[in-house]
Amino acid sequence: MARTVLKFGGTSVGDLDRIANVADIVADRAARGELMAVVVSAMAGETNKLVALAEGAAGQDLGRDLFHDEYDVIVASGEQVTAGLLALALRRRGLKARSWLGWQLRLKTDEAHGRARILGFENSGLPDSVDGGEIAVVAGFQGVTDDDRVATLGRGGSDTSAVAVAAALNATVCDIYTDVDGVYTTDPRMVPKARRIPKISYEEMLEMASLGAKVLQTRSVELAMNHNVPVRVLSSFLKPGEPNPGTLVCSEEEIVEKQVVSGVAYSRDEAKVTLYGVADKPGVSAKIFSALARAGVNVDMIVQANARGPERANMVFTCTDRDSPIAKQTLESMAADIGYEQLEVTRDVSKISIIGVGMKSHTGVAETMFTALYEKGINIDVISTSEIKISVLIAAPYTELAVRALHTAFGLDAV
Repeated sequence: MARTVLKFGGTSVGDLDRIANVADIVADRAARGELMAVVVSAMAGETNKLVALAEGAAGQDLGRDLFHDEYDVIVASGEQVTAGLLALALRRRGLKARSWLGWQLRLKTDEAHGRARILGFENSGLPDSVDGGEIAVVAGFQGVTDDDRVATLGRGGSDTSAVAVAAALNATVCDIYTDVDGVYTTDPRMVPKARRIPKISYEEMLEMASLGAKVLQTRSVELAMNHNVPVRVLSSFLKPGEPNPGTLVCSEEEIVEKQVVSGVAYSRDEAKVTLYGVADKPGVSAKIFSALARAGVNVDMIVQANARGPERANMVFTCTDRDSPIAKQTLESMAADIGYEQLEVTRDVSKISIIGVGMKSHTGVAETMFTALYEKGINIDVISTSEIKISVLIAAPYTELAVRALHTAFGLDAV
C-alpha cells in the first residue's frame, strides 16, 4: 500500500482546537486506507518564546554566530510538545499513533547548529512502523549529529523534515498543510485577482520561495526536486470532505500547458550597496565578496560597470536590509585594501520578480515587463536574469503598483 506524508505548520497546530482539527484530517485519511507519517511544527509563537528563553539564559542575543547544541535542545522542544499532543489526539480517536523525535528517526545532520543540513536517514524502524498501520507523528525541524546532539534545521525547517521523511519512505506525495489553500500567482492580499496555481514546477517554486513567497521553505523545494518527491500545498482550515485541490509542485514534464509567466514575487527586505570607483583589476571582486561571505552577508544581484576614471569600475549588489549594516561595516573596514572612492547604501528598495518555465521558449518577456513598469512611471535600478526569472530593483513605495501592473501585463488576473 502506498505511503504518504502530511505536514502541519505552526498556525495549523496553534492550539488544542486546531490540533483536534488536524487529528480529524488525519483520521479521515486513515479511514481511506492511507499509510502515513505526519510531520508537525511547534505551535504558533512557541519557537519565539523558546528562543527568548535561550537568550535569557545565555545573557545575550545569540544572533548569527552563537548557535550551539544547547540552543538547539531548547528550541527543538516546541515540536516535541506538538508531536505528543497530536499522537494523544489520534489515540483518543481510536487510531494507532506514536511520536517520533529527530534522534529516534536517526535523521542525520551536519553540526551547523541552528541551521543544520540533512545528510540522510539511518535505519530507524520508521518504515516498518508505518507499514504496520501505525501513524508516525514526527517532530519536524530537528535531527541528530554524529555525536548524538540535537540539531535544528533553521526557520521553516519542518517543511524540509517532511520532504526528507517522504524521500526516506518513498512516499507517493508529501502534503504540506498550511494556512493558505495553495500557491498563488502572487500575494492575494496585495492583488485580489491573484489565482491559485493548480501545478507548478520545482524550478518555478524554488525561484518563488527564494524571491519572497513564504508558502514553502527553499531547502524543502530543493530536496523535493533532488529526490523527485511530489509536494502538494493544501489548506488545513477546511473540514474533511470539503474540496481542497491545493497546488501540486512537481517536475516540469508533468505540466502539460506551461504559462510563459507563472507568478510575480516581491521582497521588501532589500538594500542596495554601491561601490563607486573600485579598482578594476583581478582579485578585487574576490576580496569583496569573500569578506562579505565571512561576515555572513548573503549577496543577491550583482552588477559591475565601467566608471568614468581610468582603471576604475562601479559595483552594485543587493543584500537583505537586515544585513546591510554588516555589509557597510565590512566594506568600510577594507576601504584601504580595495581602494574604492565612495560607498553608498540605499535601504528603501524592493525586488520584484517574474517567474515562469515558459520563459525558456518565448521571446518578448523582458519587453512586456519593462513596458508595463514604464507605463506606470516606475524606474528600474538593477536588473538580474536567469533562464526562468527576471528580477528588478525599484523604490519601495512602488512595490504594490509594480506587482499589480506585472500581474495584469502577463495575463495572470483571475477572470
